[in-house]
Amino acid sequence: MDLMAIPFPGIDPVAIGLGPVQVRWYGLAYLSGLTLGWLYMRRLLREPALWGGAAPMRPEQADDFLLWATLGTVIGGRLGFILLYEPNLFLHDPLRVFSVWQGGMAFHGGLAGVITAIVLFARANRIPWLKLADLCAAVVPFGLFFGRIANFINGEIYGRLTDVPWAVDFPASVLESGHLPGPRHPTQLYEAFFEGIVLFLILRYLTHSRGSLKFPGLTAGVFLCGYALARIGVEFFKEWDFNQYFTTPYFSEGMVYSLPMLAYGVYLIARATRRHPVAA
Repeated sequence: MDLMAIPFPGIDPVAIGLGPVQVRWYGLAYLSGLTLGWLYMRRLLREPALWGGAAPMRPEQADDFLLWATLGTVIGGRLGFILLYEPNLFLHDPLRVFSVWQGGMAFHGGLAGVITAIVLFARANRIPWLKLADLCAAVVPFGLFFGRIANFINGEIYGRLTDVPWAVDFPASVLESGHLPGPRHPTQLYEAFFEGIVLFLILRYLTHSRGSLKFPGLTAGVFLCGYALARIGVEFFKEWDFNQYFTTPYFSEGMVYSLPMLAYGVYLIARATRRHPVAA
C-alpha cells in the first residue's frame, strides 16, 4: 500500500439492517436526490419572476410528477444498465432485470426514463414539455451528487491506479477480478463534484441571474452539455471495462453514450437562444 494514499473508508453498503430487511446507501441516495429535487422544484415553481410570468404548472403538480419521475428513474436506470452495459445478464437470466436490490443502474437509461415521464406527464396535463424539462434539469444535480457518493461507498466505478496525493487505496475486496489493489483516482467523487455541485451552481446562476427559464429548452440544453462534458472528462481517469461492446483503448462506453447528449444539448441551446423569451 502507498503510504500517501487515502485509505478506502470501507463503509458497509447496508445503511440499516433489520432482520431480512436491508436499506442500502444506494437506495437512500436515490431517495435523498428525489426528495431534495422535488422540494427545489416546488420552490422554483413558486417564483414567477424566474419564468417571466406564471410558472408552467402549480407547485402541487410537482407532487404528482414525483411519482412519474421516480418510476422513470428506476425503470429506465435498471433497463439501461442491463441493455447498455450488461446485455449478457439479460440473455442468460431475464428475471435479473427485476433484481434492483442487487445493484446496477445506468444514468443514461435513467435519463431516457425521465424524459419519457416528462413527455407523458406534460401531455396528460397540457404542460409545455420543454419547460418541464428545464424544471427537471435544474434539480437533477441533487440526485447525481448523492448517487455518486453511494457509488464511492460501494467501491464501484473507481478510477485507474495513480500517484496523485488524493488517491484512494481501494482494496481487492471491492475491485473487479483482474484489477490490482492500490491507490486509484476516486472518480466517483470527481463526478459527485462536477456533475453534482458544479453543474448545480451553473444551472442556479443561469436560472436566477440570467433568466434561462424564460427561454424554453435552454436550461435543459445546458444541463445535457454540462453533464456530457463532465462525464466524458472523468471517463479518462476511470478503469475501463474492455468487455463492454463500445469500449476500446481510445474511448469508453460512457463517452459514447454521452455524445448524443452533448449534440442534443447544443441543439437545444441554439434553438432557445434564437428565440425571444416566452412567458408561460
